[in-house]
Amino acid sequence: MIDARTPDRPALRRIGLRIALFSTVVAIPVLTGCGEAGGTSGGDAADQPVPISVGQEVRTAQIRIGGVEVTAEIADNEELRAKGLMNRDSLAENHGMLFVYGAAQVRSFWMRNTRIPLDIAFIDANGVIINIEPMEPQSDENYYSQGPMMYALEMDQGWFEANGVGPGDRLEF
Repeated sequence: MIDARTPDRPALRRIGLRIALFSTVVAIPVLTGCGEAGGTSGGDAADQPVPISVGQEVRTAQIRIGGVEVTAEIADNEELRAKGLMNRDSLAENHGMLFVYGAAQVRSFWMRNTRIPLDIAFIDANGVIINIEPMEPQSDENYYSQGPMMYALEMDQGWFEANGVGPGDRLEF
């Protein structure tokens, strides 16, 4: 006889296994897409930004970073941020991706499934660059913001230095 106050251990084990399995299934798409890095390119139609899902358009915006105008793809939801610029071969001149979050916190990015070297500028809630990190292609190394960030801008590696943009410079929409 099972006392109602005593947990049914096999049932608890089954529940725990279901939770672990569910967590694994949910985590796999997130982990494979967390690269949040990659590239876009100019040129023919095959090199243009590709929608994440059928019917979903890639949105771009003209922004200024450190006074330099940039065309940025906007990644402002989980699906777009997870896919990022992965699986692309290059970036068009002065093009990148702006990751937008709802709250500022310390975050990290990696370069899984990313074929081109990128730099990432971590930007706080006031639009000020906190730090810029060079990121190597096809790497699972984590690149961290040095403080709470609300935006991240990925550009070709060397772009920030070549354009005189650095920590303390401001993002303008």
